[in-house]
Amino acid sequence: MKNGGSDGTREIAVLGAGESGLGVAQLAAALGWRPFVSDLAAVRPDRLQALEAAGAAVEHGRGKHDEARVMATGKTTGFVVKSPGIPENAPLVAALREAGIDILSEIEFAFRHLPSTGSVPTPVVAITGSNGKTTTTALTGHLFEQAGWRTNVAGNIGKSWAATVLAPTDIHVLEVSSFQLDGVRTFRPNIAVLLNITPDHLDRYDHDMEQYADAKWQITAHQTPEDLLILNADCPVSLAALKRNGTAARIAALSTSRTPDEVRAGLAGAGVRVWSAAGLTPNGEAFTIEIPAKSPFTMTIQELALQGKHNLHNSMASSVAARVLDLRKEGIRESLQQFDGIEHRLEFVQEVNGIRFINDSKATNVNSAWYALESVTGPVIWVAGGVDKGNDYTSLLHLVDEKVDHLICLGKDNAKLKETFGPRVQTVHEVLSAEDAVGMAYHLGMPGMTVLLSPACASFDLFGSYEERGRAFKSAVKRL
Repeated sequence: MKNGGSDGTREIAVLGAGESGLGVAQLAAALGWRPFVSDLAAVRPDRLQALEAAGAAVEHGRGKHDEARVMATGKTTGFVVKSPGIPENAPLVAALREAGIDILSEIEFAFRHLPSTGSVPTPVVAITGSNGKTTTTALTGHLFEQAGWRTNVAGNIGKSWAATVLAPTDIHVLEVSSFQLDGVRTFRPNIAVLLNITPDHLDRYDHDMEQYADAKWQITAHQTPEDLLILNADCPVSLAALKRNGTAARIAALSTSRTPDEVRAGLAGAGVRVWSAAGLTPNGEAFTIEIPAKSPFTMTIQELALQGKHNLHNSMASSVAARVLDLRKEGIRESLQQFDGIEHRLEFVQEVNGIRFINDSKATNVNSAWYALESVTGPVIWVAGGVDKGNDYTSLLHLVDEKVDHLICLGKDNAKLKETFGPRVQTVHEVLSAEDAVGMAYHLGMPGMTVLLSPACASFDLFGSYEERGRAFKSAVKRL
């Protein structure tokens, strides 16, 4: 099997032709390699055109990979790059491992080619967590952009890091998922942010929370004492992962229930040395960030553009990263006041005849839906459903009892939702389109009610992505 182009260029194998696979192909081509991209499914025309423009050889839509070519290419390079959507236990992935070929993520491949500014690599802030990572990534990017930094916001938030890593920039701000972290070997962010760990994607981790938490913990696995881990001290699963795995990084601990001194004292009792801390002021009306050799930064909670307890964690984490990298306090304050939020996350769509419509399509797990239900006031018509990822809905029961009048199930298999919540709401309805969900909600609604699309499930039974689901919902609302 020949392992390169006719011009003798070295070939690199890439499994998956999504955003991640395209980015790897583009980076590989820029480095002088010839990408071979293999996808079981058919690749849409615009993506295929972009891959071919990068000089990639593409196989797709056959329902199988050219295993011999992938294996031969992997033996030559020593690795294959896998898209995050491909399970770790896929047959070809298992075969590659058996042959001693490493399986890298796009994040790892990009990191290996991170340019330097002089002798210093461009700083990287990497953000993960079961909930809030997209908001925190966008907010952190906003802080640095407003401060005049050339900022590359990439990763799981939409743009592939591999496709953008070579572009001139002052800082990389990355959203990274557990699936991306599964394939890291040397990835070392200067600042790692671990917002929280709650049940999600457990179908990919044998329904084992420790296994899932350890995947998240890879964000700090290769950090050194020069680096910083921003950690949610209110998250017991994260603290258990710290105890189990440790970290060489300095720790900045966050809490929305304790003062910085109380955070330090609590973690010191657990044997954890805290380098910096962020928490509430004693009256609970503001938060403060205390970093060695810097003056404290304090801001009232009411000033924040992003409201809600979960968003307080997000704002604090972004602020710590900004202060560590010497952004001005006045600039941080202004940016936190002006941030508009992100599409599909508690996004107000419009009010129609006194009925408010909120698009929270990005809530693809139970904990995200919990935050959404917790933040909404007044009677709720809840639109939920999709692909259940092994969800345990127990944490939502009291919120549904208190707030939800009607449940609209937007999905193909709604048995679990109906069984769990049917006895707790006035009515349950099943629909197969966003337009029908909005129409039903409007029919059921009364002035003062909120229609909340917060599915607690993945979108792939009826939609190509949570973005597609959210846009369909918004479009239907605007047609009322």
